[in-house]
This record gives sequence, structure tokens and C-alpha cells, in this order.
Amino acid sequence: MQKIKEKIILGIDPGTNVMGYGVILITGSTVKLLQFGVIHLSKYENHELKLKKIYERVSSIIDEFAPDHVALEAPFFGKNVQSMLKLGRAQGVAMAAALNRDIPITEYAPKKVKQSVTGNGNASKEQVAAMLKSILKFQDAPKLLDATDALAVALTHHYQGGNVQSSSKSWKAFLSDNPNRIK
Repeated sequence: MQKIKEKIILGIDPGTNVMGYGVILITGSTVKLLQFGVIHLSKYENHELKLKKIYERVSSIIDEFAPDHVALEAPFFGKNVQSMLKLGRAQGVAMAAALNRDIPITEYAPKKVKQSVTGNGNASKEQVAAMLKSILKFQDAPKLLDATDALAVALTHHYQGGNVQSSSKSWKAFLSDNPNRIK
């Protein structure tokens, strides 16, 4: 008898004031919500301390759930360069926590996440949360939608097959891993 493979995905919605996270368990074709929430960072007075807290909290979530993959929402491009730099640092620190434990990372654009979950790349955060409540069967949506955004990133990774190739991989490695895609 063949054992059904289980996979745990940690989704992260990076932020410098509030960072969302969501953890799902995939068993065969079944998706189960394990945990989701936010990391409050606005109470820390400087950016360096916020980065330290992001690293510590993401590391503790990784230690608790031992995810097989980490999926992050890529920052959208805004006009405020300083905000973009801070957001990029927050994302980098979350990535470092996963890389420190040899967990593969995949990034998804915000429109891709919304499209995967709702079918509409321009869906609102509230629409994403409502769809997730239906798919993952939870009752109370959190007040801060960063948590459901992170869950949406994890679910997107599952929907994408959970094995999106990193651009850092060589063509030779890609072809070796995907012989059925050669014509």
C-alpha cells in the first residue's frame, strides 16, 4: 500500500508593521489549515529591531511546523523608495530564516496570488479572505487581512504544483528534473 505524501507550506505576506503568515497541510488533494496569524511589528521603535523580530518569529514558526516549502508574496512596486527598501529587507530576513534551514522558497506576485485564489487578479483583500474561508472552512477571519493574504500565498504555491522552478537553477537541471517537458 502506497503512503499518501504530506506537504506543509508556509505562506508569508511580508510587512514592516504587520507581517502575515499562514501554514497549510497538503495530504493528497486535501488542503487543511494548520495556523495563520500576524506578527505585530509596529511596537518596535527601529527598523533593525523589527528585522530581528521577523527573523526570530519566522524561525519559530518554521521550528514548530517544519514546512517543506516557504512561499512569499513579492513586494509590489510603489512610488515610495524608502518603503520599498524596508519591505525588501523584511522579505529578505524572512527568506533568510527559511534558507538557514534549507527550505526552498518561491515568490509570487500579488496579482498571481489573487488570480489563483479568486480567479480575479484585481480582487480585494476582502474577496480573497472570503474565498479562503470557503476553501479552508474556517469561521472567523482575522481583523488584519495580512494573515489571509499569507494563507493565499501558501495556497497559490499548492495550486502551482508546489514546485515552481527557481530562476537560479540551470537549464540542464531543469531538463533533468522535467524529462516529460522535452519535445
